[in-house]
Amino acid sequence: MTLAIFRTKHGFAGGVHPPEHKSLAAESPVEVLPTPAEVRISLLQHLGAICEPTRKPRDEVTAGDLVGEAQGFVSAPVHTSVSGKVGRAAMATLPNGRHVPVVRVTAAEEQPLAGRALWDDIHGGPWLNDDLEKHEPGKIAEAARNAGLVGLGGAAFPTHVKLTRNEKKPIHTLLINGCECEPYLTADYRLMVEAPEPIVAGALLARRATGAQSVEICVEDNKPEAVEQLRKSAEGTDVRIRVLKTKYPQGSEKQLILAAQRAEVPLGGLPLDVGVVVMNVGTAAALARAVLRGKPLTHRIVTVSGSGIRNPKNLLVPVGATYGDLIDYCGGLTEDAARVVAGGPMMGFTLGDVQVPVTKGTSGVTVLTEREIERTKETTCVRCGRCVQVCPMRLVPAKLAQAVRSDNLELLDSYHITGCMECGSCAFVCPAGIPLVQLIRIGKVKKK
Repeated sequence: MTLAIFRTKHGFAGGVHPPEHKSLAAESPVEVLPTPAEVRISLLQHLGAICEPTRKPRDEVTAGDLVGEAQGFVSAPVHTSVSGKVGRAAMATLPNGRHVPVVRVTAAEEQPLAGRALWDDIHGGPWLNDDLEKHEPGKIAEAARNAGLVGLGGAAFPTHVKLTRNEKKPIHTLLINGCECEPYLTADYRLMVEAPEPIVAGALLARRATGAQSVEICVEDNKPEAVEQLRKSAEGTDVRIRVLKTKYPQGSEKQLILAAQRAEVPLGGLPLDVGVVVMNVGTAAALARAVLRGKPLTHRIVTVSGSGIRNPKNLLVPVGATYGDLIDYCGGLTEDAARVVAGGPMMGFTLGDVQVPVTKGTSGVTVLTEREIERTKETTCVRCGRCVQVCPMRLVPAKLAQAVRSDNLELLDSYHITGCMECGSCAFVCPAGIPLVQLIRIGKVKKK
């Protein structure tokens, strides 16, 4: 069967082209982080209901054991990423400010898998030698739930919810998201280059689960090596590789659908409303492992990059390791390091404490220097309209910010504040230096 590669010139409204800075870590192959002395596994690593702990202090656990049971349909169980002994219950503050309970596990000296053996167990070996059509759609969704799969692109939406068929809203296209448009971050890129086969296998399984007629892996044109590796792995299947023109925030679901399918998800709507499901490349690989190997989601690839880190790297890390563990392994901070960001600089959260645990949704750690965080002194909005021009959701960020500052909560609804995905494009272009995204985040909190 001939493999189809599509190049798409059209895109979506708005968006920006921030400096990519991906060269810092793009050519760094994934390294396996040595097992930390302790992991702290958050019982809330996803959108939806918090998990109920299933282990007591001093319980012995083996890597992959369930430590938190999902309490609702929109929820996902959590598993220990290391073998060891459960400690006393504790709390942690996530980068977004939420205080959550965590399960502490002191790692045993001997781990079942480490180093290259751990990489091979998660991403290595053949994946497409199985008859994927033999797996029943419902069983695929069930395997995703049991494995605790969530979106690994950052949103952390429980994967089994997306895979569960809705007979009233049939799916015609499955899009596998490999755009990774956030500056500095290269975790998805390294996965596509080093382990493309489980991505393809996961895509085929997801199509089987959703009933989609077609499946496309979408990659931006600044990642030619990833396109080539995916092309090779997809040979003999009907998975299509779609190459998109690079623009931020193309990794967002709604913008990706518009660029790849020319279909617009209505404000307040879901991809399901236009017959599309979007899944991150990392999530697709994790789905293949859950279905074909029966293994839960316990590790993920994280980029540690920025001018403020001594040795930028891409790391395979256990969920529950701390940001500090990752930074230390990469040689620590430079003398002029000034800000540690959970994620990338456009959508990430500044960390006040590097002992915050890594969750399933952690895609990167970006360390910026004093020079890089210098910003123009804030002045009065001049109503230039630049924030409106670049907003991919067609909102008016300046009006939202003004409504927040005046505590006019009624206006926030009429300006559709919940439609903002906090991509940061507006703040990036604002000549007045107004912290538009931070104000909008404050507005969302006030509305709750």
